[in-house]
Amino acid sequence: MTSTGDGGSVSSPLPLPGALPHPARQPAAEAADASGERVGYRGPTACAAAGITYRQLDYWARTGLVEPSVRPAFGSGTHRLYSFRDVVVLKIVKRLLDTGVSLQNIRTAVRHLRSRGLPDLPQLTLMSDGATVYECSSPDEVVELLQGGQGIFGIAVGVVWRDVEATLSHLHAERVDTGETLVREHPGDELARRRNRAG
Repeated sequence: MTSTGDGGSVSSPLPLPGALPHPARQPAAEAADASGERVGYRGPTACAAAGITYRQLDYWARTGLVEPSVRPAFGSGTHRLYSFRDVVVLKIVKRLLDTGVSLQNIRTAVRHLRSRGLPDLPQLTLMSDGATVYECSSPDEVVELLQGGQGIFGIAVGVVWRDVEATLSHLHAERVDTGETLVREHPGDELARRRNRAG
């Protein structure tokens, strides 16, 4: 178990990793969809999948809390592109903020999530007592924290991952190499077409 906060009685503080990876050095898998194509998600799509407002997204990008790792904005006319991992992190940040975790601890948790390999993320559970965020990678560690007696809440990263994956499968993406928009069909669209054919 690793603390991703400023320390606590349960575990020692996590050594802060270095600065967030530069967007150009992100692994190709970061921006790959299920078909293996390198894709990114524009701001409105990332907002819809993470359950946040565009104002939050913009503020978090400008303050370096969650920056788009596929493509930052380079002034007017360019669009930020977020990777799948970015959107998962956005959703986790929203949940941590909603439960009252301090921005300082959230920044530490974000750096930690970014330092982990993409395949590791679905196995993680983030636990917090509202002051400190802890990473648990086994059920025993979760139980140990819960036995501490204080109020604890948890975020199963794998559940967030699957939620984001399901939402993004119905939203448009953009191919990184060509800029082509990949139009994904929403289940409601197919239902409407069937109704129209039946009518």
